[in-house]
Amino acid sequence: MTADARQRVALFGGSFDPIHRGHVFIAEKAVEACGLDRVIFVPCWKSPHKRGQEISDSEDRVAMLRLATADLEWAEVSEWEISRGEASYSWKTAEHFAQALGEGVELFWILGTDQWEVIDSWARPERLADLLTFVVFPRDGVATQKPGFRMLPVDASFDASSTEIRRRVRAGERISEFVLPEVEAYLHDRGLYLD
Repeated sequence: MTADARQRVALFGGSFDPIHRGHVFIAEKAVEACGLDRVIFVPCWKSPHKRGQEISDSEDRVAMLRLATADLEWAEVSEWEISRGEASYSWKTAEHFAQALGEGVELFWILGTDQWEVIDSWARPERLADLLTFVVFPRDGVATQKPGFRMLPVDASFDASSTEIRRRVRAGERISEFVLPEVEAYLHDRGLYLD
């Protein structure tokens, strides 16, 4: 297989509590801008960057992810991090998918500028740099190149926040502009974010 024929697959990690229109929009833009063949949404068990913050049951987060991506032929959801039942470190996830997908795949990681700016503080950044090209969504249209890392900036944004969605649900406010109808119906049926 030639280098040009390699499949381009991006990992998109996060709590997805809940997944919102911004997550889907960013993934779509990454597919278009970077010629991605697939985006694998990887909900974390618990993020080491969000210590002390409670997140919803993984079953609910995965169900909402599957609802939000059901009609996207390039999207899939992986429960690999959740199934491990321990704190999620990106280098372990990247290693797993690099091995599982094989040499015929070029691996990417989707993230925002806030995370990109502190990527050096993530566990084993040199391993991440070896395995991945980062697809970065800069908030102000600028993403700083970092020595040793491969990075593709994509100029697109969607103003949505899972934290704000949870606050709105608790306050009885509308969330339809932030989440897909299937996700909204699910979280209301399950009574999520009310306490």
